[in-house]
Amino acid sequence: MLNQQTIDKLHMLKLMGMAQAFTDQLNQPDMDRLSFAERFGLIVESQWTWKEDNRMSRYLKNAKLKQNACVEDIDFKTHRGLDQSVIMKLVSCDWIKRHQNVIISGPTGVGKTYLACALTNKACREGYRALYIRAPKFAYQMALARGDGSYGKTIAQLSKAQILVIDDLGLAPMTDPERRDLLEVIEERHGHASTIVTSQLPVENWHEQIGDPTVADAILDRLVHNAHKINLKGGSLRKKYADLTPKDKL
Repeated sequence: MLNQQTIDKLHMLKLMGMAQAFTDQLNQPDMDRLSFAERFGLIVESQWTWKEDNRMSRYLKNAKLKQNACVEDIDFKTHRGLDQSVIMKLVSCDWIKRHQNVIISGPTGVGKTYLACALTNKACREGYRALYIRAPKFAYQMALARGDGSYGKTIAQLSKAQILVIDDLGLAPMTDPERRDLLEVIEERHGHASTIVTSQLPVENWHEQIGDPTVADAILDRLVHNAHKINLKGGSLRKKYADLTPKDKL
């Protein structure tokens, strides 16, 4: 009875990992051979693992990644200009600590979104908060925020993410509000957070697509100069992987 009360209290304290570990120990008679300190250490370790697993799951859920991508599943065999040494360097997440950016360009279907999501997935697993958004939705949300009075709150939310993924930037020429919104977000993030941008356009064509030369200069200065650039090449991989299961892709 006393043991059950202890378990109930652990649940009330939301110490689920400890509760499960204590229950497991009660069901394992050989645990009596361990000292109190050893058993307690195992219980604390279980709570730590439970807390870390829940944090990782929460970060991945909040990131809203488009694809369930992992760096362990990246395809380096297909020739598309992907340098494995560069990816391994990014996997360390040191670029996030340094508040650097990643720019992934290349034609449609070559794996830009997957790579961006894979790097972000790894960052979430390492304890970084992230947010994924497609460029067209970004423009829509900013316009909506401007209209309903939540512009400042939206900017703050986008600035708070340690990694912001803007997918498919430059699908169409930007309007004046769109480029100024992008500059506002990039400016707020510059120097204290990292941004991943994917685009079908090579970086040298971004200036023309953004439009206004002054705003374009400001965006590129803050986004490109401290970025790791990955330029993917080749044809679409969607056809190649059309008949494979999701875990086999890329």
